[in-house]
Amino acid sequence: MTIAGRHGRNRRRGSRFGVLYKLLTLVVVCAAAVLALTLFFKVETVEVTGNSRYSAQEIQDACGVSLGDNLYLLSKPDMVARLHRQLPYIDEVRITRRLPDTLCVQVTEFTTVYAVEQEGTVWLLTSGGKIVETVSSRGDVPLIDGCELLAPSLGGEVSFALEVQNRQESLLALLEALESAELTEGVRAIHLGDPAVLTMDYTERFTVEMPYGGEYPRLLRYLTLVIDELETNLTGVIDLTRDGEPHFRPN
Repeated sequence: MTIAGRHGRNRRRGSRFGVLYKLLTLVVVCAAAVLALTLFFKVETVEVTGNSRYSAQEIQDACGVSLGDNLYLLSKPDMVARLHRQLPYIDEVRITRRLPDTLCVQVTEFTTVYAVEQEGTVWLLTSGGKIVETVSSRGDVPLIDGCELLAPSLGGEVSFALEVQNRQESLLALLEALESAELTEGVRAIHLGDPAVLTMDYTERFTVEMPYGGEYPRLLRYLTLVIDELETNLTGVIDLTRDGEPHFRPN
């Protein structure tokens, strides 16, 4: 065998050893990193913000987090799913880590609910269409009538019969628009019984008529403009079914 051949074989052997050495080094570094994450960064504090209906301990328990858990081995998607499943009034969740030992859970809770009375049960639902609770009496919670919930369940979404899907879609769009416009406090009832017109009782003074499938953010702006122009002692019907032409009919 020539000297050049022996040198080539030695170079190949050295190259193989170099690759193995790099792989071994990578494994050692990864193992060290995993060991460091396991030994350090333990949860010592769970910081909960944005909550009012639920206590910080209830939210921590729903997350499934215990003090001493590893901060980096906790699954954020799992915690968010558990919160939504166990605490139905939770709307939005943001989970972050603050080194070295704090898990931060920021929540937004639904504050406005509406009532649907059906077969002796009062179902409470949010502006997002989530069923959050059953109560024996709705009290002063705004009523939604003229509809029937299909197989309602706590934590589930509102569902109407297929033949009135347009009413379901319109209801949810209206509730979202009311929430965005910060007009929920004035709502007393929403009536879906008339297939041609969606009706809302607003404050103690007005009945508001709107079309199904309407552009509700724009219609609610018309509503506030009309109310601002009326005398404070007037009551009646505010007709928003005519596109761009609000009309008031006094009682």
